[in-house]
Amino acid sequence: MPWTLTVRSGPKFERLRFTGLDEALDALEQRAEELSGSAPNEAVDVRYKEFEPAQQVAARLELAGPERLLPSVRAGIDVHGDGSTEAYVGRLRRSALEQRKGESAQEALRRTVAPEQREG
Repeated sequence: MPWTLTVRSGPKFERLRFTGLDEALDALEQRAEELSGSAPNEAVDVRYKEFEPAQQVAARLELAGPERLLPSVRAGIDVHGDGSTEAYVGRLRRSALEQRKGESAQEALRRTVAPEQREG
């Protein structure tokens, strides 16, 4: 199974494996929709600062593949506490993907990870 989707939500995580990029991206989109609807919408107050829901990452979905040991693709979606989503590439040094006008985070991720499938 060349593609791995890791879903982290609070203290829980699950790892799903897929043979194709399309089915991995479909599963990522479905889980992101589910998690954005159930994101906690509360501010967190630590002694010196308050973090608004839009600043909190409630869940992270990471896609890695197709190689197993050193994947050439590492990308994913962060689901914020207010239900908004943000696509990124990278693992240790994540960079946010710029969304085009009218484009969702899932569409921006698909455009970046699988560009040859969108040009047809």
